[in-house]
Order: sequence, then structure tokens, then C-alpha cells
Amino acid sequence: MKKFKIIGLLSLIFMTVGCDSILDKGPLDTFTNDNFWISENNVQGYANAFYESFAGYGNSGGSGDYYFKTLSDDQAGSSFADWTHTSIPASDATKWNNRWKEIRRANILLEHVDGITSMNATAKSHWGGVARLMRAWTYYHLVRTYGDVPWVNKSLNITDAGYLYSERAKRDVVMDSVLNDLNYACDNIPNTTSRTTFSQDVAYAMKAEICLYEGTFRKYRLAADNQPEPDLSGSTKYLTAAKEACAAIMNKSNYSLNASYQGNYNSIDLSSNKEMIFYKAYKVDILMHSLIDYTSSSTQMSGMTKDAFDSYLFTDGKPLGLTSEDKNDAASIHFGTKTVAGKVVGDTVLSLHKVLAVRDARLSQTIDTALCYVSRGFTRFNTGISMTSSSGYGVAKFDNQSIDLQHRSQTAANYTHAPLFWLSEIYLEYAEACAELGTATQNDLDLSINKLKKRAGLPNLSVNVGFSDPANTIGVSNLVWEIRRERRCELMFDNNLRYWDLIRWHQLDKLDSSTNPNILIGADIVNDSYDTAVSRIGNYINASNGKTRVYDKKNYLYPIPSDQLSLNPKLGQNPGWN
Repeated sequence: MKKFKIIGLLSLIFMTVGCDSILDKGPLDTFTNDNFWISENNVQGYANAFYESFAGYGNSGGSGDYYFKTLSDDQAGSSFADWTHTSIPASDATKWNNRWKEIRRANILLEHVDGITSMNATAKSHWGGVARLMRAWTYYHLVRTYGDVPWVNKSLNITDAGYLYSERAKRDVVMDSVLNDLNYACDNIPNTTSRTTFSQDVAYAMKAEICLYEGTFRKYRLAADNQPEPDLSGSTKYLTAAKEACAAIMNKSNYSLNASYQGNYNSIDLSSNKEMIFYKAYKVDILMHSLIDYTSSSTQMSGMTKDAFDSYLFTDGKPLGLTSEDKNDAASIHFGTKTVAGKVVGDTVLSLHKVLAVRDARLSQTIDTALCYVSRGFTRFNTGISMTSSSGYGVAKFDNQSIDLQHRSQTAANYTHAPLFWLSEIYLEYAEACAELGTATQNDLDLSINKLKKRAGLPNLSVNVGFSDPANTIGVSNLVWEIRRERRCELMFDNNLRYWDLIRWHQLDKLDSSTNPNILIGADIVNDSYDTAVSRIGNYINASNGKTRVYDKKNYLYPIPSDQLSLNPKLGQNPGWN
């Protein structure tokens, strides 16, 4: 009789390390293959480990998927964010090893669920759908990181040499298998009223994200940058699938936009928020995070860049290069007082109120209304610790004044809920898929992206747009350019999406600071003639500590860790990393 412990300890593919969570915990001397796979309760307990794939705001003191991912043109890190790898790593547990464990976890479930006689066919199809969904989700992350990867659709044993030491499959072939898994999940996972449980709508949301990525990646990729030739027919297939997945959610009446944009990010309870499709719940003393602490304490924040700030439209609906509104981005000096140790003392604040008043309303809900930087701290809500930002722009999007100071400004003590998939992202994906397919109508925009613009206090976007932004020098249509802008502003600091958007649009060179200097500078502090401690580039804060980032086409793919190449030379290294 094969012990369940053996299943847990067998490492996936390249014999990395033992599996974690449900795979190597619990009464291993009690469970075997024969007595574990006997009930739906056991299956549900096993599948709960899949939730670990969604970091949200982080687990305990660790970083999560929001704010902390600073390799983009949206943030200039307080500690400079260079390319994740500038040389081949010896190993990579997060991006390589752990993802293969998740694929093995899914394959184990698929191999056993049909044999559980106490479960009916519907339940078996449901859990099989969850397994396929998570296999697809994990492969999506592997492919966008490494390109070609082995396709494994069984749980491997030490004797499976043909799999263990196989060559990598072409990324396009792998993604076609991913689409098959997504379709199965959407067809077999039932819906539920819970927004913290795998459901059909969660499957549709995952399918929409993955298919939009794949459709645009195939459309814009260039062989000159170590990628296959564009695949326009494949692009159309995936973009159509993305549009249909979005429509499946948009056509349901149980979802609607939350009145507050910021409320999606700083709420202590998202259970009644109808914009949510899937969220991660936190609870005091049970599971907490540190996101608010990092954006409201003495640890210098990784602030918004000038490049990101300039991407927000003005209230007339026009970009920086065309607006009739006041373009001045310099913060104004305001003289006032503050209380220190019970005494009222003089104080000056560099206020952004005037600047923000003529901008997209999301900007004032994302950053502080006062600048904060070296020698000029700012205390949000007039309580807590004085903050500084690398760029001067403080990150306020995730903070909540109603939370007591103890739970705002301590590591692993924050308990606001994290959105994972939500309606505004679906609207953005729908509009982009329509535009990329060349089929977008005014009704398509009104059903999706214009609802977001209304919440942001901006005029509607029309199919013909009506203007051409001078900043659009990359050869895409005015409509595609404006939808991409909307995505950037709506999802600012979210899920590291900006980095992967630049990958799929074939715009990764935008992270080269020699050609895009605004990605490493911050706020205009021309009106601060007193502070000489902060480094400046002209009138703007030098947010990069004088460092630079140079793009190389090899950065479109991460290098295969050297320990994996030693175990299986057939993997081969990605172009440019040899």
C-alpha cells in the first residue's frame, strides 16, 4: 500500500524540495491513498491549499502582490528596482519550484477525484474543474515567466524519467492546453453566492485575464526580440475567448461597481461589495498582513513616478499634451500649525490639492494630498508616524482611517481585505479585447470602460476618441492607447499587472531609464526652496538614488535556474542568458 506521505514528499519534475501545506502536513502515518480519497470533505480540505497561490496583500509579515512589486514605470523604489535577474540564479523557489508543486497538486487531485464513490458526478466535475483551473493558472504564470516549459498532466513518480528529463514544450502548445483546462473549469464549476470560494465566475475571471494576455502577446510579439513570429489567428482566438469570458460575468445582475474606488482596496469587509468576484479575507489575530504598515510608517515608501502621475487624464478628458486645464504639477507651500508633544508649532505642507482638483478622481484616492520626502515628513490622518516617499508621492490607496493606530502601523497587524478578481478589471479586459479585435462599438465602451470613467469623474470615451495624444508614439490606435491608459490608472499598484502588461504589449523597453527618464523621477518641488537634503533632477525629486536601468531584449524571459539545468540539460537556457 502506497502511503500518502510518499505522494507528499515526491518532488515535482526536477527533484527540487518536498511539497508543503496539505501535501506534507497532517497525520501522515494515518492517511494513505486508500483511506484519504474517500469523501468530499477530504477533497475540499486538500483543495484549500490552492488558496495559497493568491498572495493578496501578503501573509503575515511578508509582501503581497500589491504595491510591493516595484519593477515597472509606475513606482520608483526607495531601494532601486533593477531587473529581477541580472545573472542566472542558482535556484528560484518562488517562480520555478513552487509552481511545479502546484501543478503536481492539481494533477494528484485529478487522478483521484473520479474514484471517490461517495461523491456524485456533479461534485466530481466541480473538483476536477478546480484542479484544472489551478493547473491552468499556474502554467500561465510559468509560461509568461519562462516561455517554453514542459507540459505535465500527471503526478510524477521517480520512475517517470521520460517526464522528469524531458525537453520543454513550445509555449503556444502549452497555452492551448491551458485554454482547454479553462474551458473545462468554466463548464463544470458551479456558481456560488460566496466571493471567497472557487466558482464559475472566478473561472471566467481567470480565463479573461489569461486569454487577454495570450491574445495580445501573440499579436505584438516580435521574432527580433527572442520571441516567435506574431500569430494573428491565434491572437483572434484568445481575444475572442477573453471577450466572451468577460461578457459571461457582465451579463449577470449580481455584480455592480462599488461607489467608492478606494473602497475596493481599504475595506475591512468586502463581503457585501458587489464589485468583488473573488477576494482574500483577513481577520484580526488570525490572518493579517503588512501592506498598510509599509505605506504609513517611517519606512520610506516606493512612491509613484512622474511618468505614472502624468498618465492620469485631466477633468476635461484630455491628456497632459492636449488639456486646456492648468498643467502646473508643482505642489504649493501651505503654512499652518501642528501639535507636537502637546505644543502647537509652525508647520509647512507641500499641498497637491490644486493639482489634484483638475485630475482624474482616482489620483487623489491613490496618493496623499501632501508631498512627503526626505526632511519633509507627512503624518496621514494627523496620527501615527511621519512618512516619506522616494518620489514625494505617498501611497494612500490602501490605508483606512477607521483602523486604530496599533493595527495600521505595525508589521503583520493589518486586516483589510484584498481584492483578487473584481468587476472593474473585467470591464477593462472586455474593452481592450473588443478594441484589439477591431470590433469595438460605442455600446461596448458604454457597457464597460465608460462606467469606470464616470466613477472617476471623467467624460465618456468614444470609439473615435476625438483626439490623438502626442505621447502615443508606439503605433497603436487612439482607442487602444486610451484603453491602456484607463487600465494603468484604474489598476495602479495592483497585482504587478503593469509589468506584465508591458511584456504582452511588447513595450518592455519602456523600463529603460535612458530613454524614459520620467520613470525614475518624482514630484515637482520647485516651490520648496528650503529643503536641500533631497536629491533633485531639475525641479523634480530624484527618486532612484541616481541609479539607472537599461533594457535588454533577454529580459522578456527569465533565465532557467542553473540547478534545474544541472538536473535536466535538455531544458536548455533562454535566449540571451547563456
